[in-house]
Amino acid sequence: MTGNLILKSIYSDEYQRLLRLLVEARTSANLTQSEVAARLVRPQSFVSKYERGERRLDVVEYLRVSRAVGADPFRLLKALDRQS
Repeated sequence: MTGNLILKSIYSDEYQRLLRLLVEARTSANLTQSEVAARLVRPQSFVSKYERGERRLDVVEYLRVSRAVGADPFRLLKALDRQS
């Protein structure tokens, strides 16, 4: 049962809003997926997959991604909380 909850969480409205906030932060910083990937020392496909919701970010990855796009991870979470 726990596995099903985890799989469903990437499709939740809240998680999709979080991804939109990360994409907005990246585009507001005028960064391409490739530039973010280079900052994370990951392939561009990593950025593409999490932005499309094909790959779930864990908490540590979320912090790294937020900082790589120049966003305050805690402000993004507060914005997500306000949208809920």
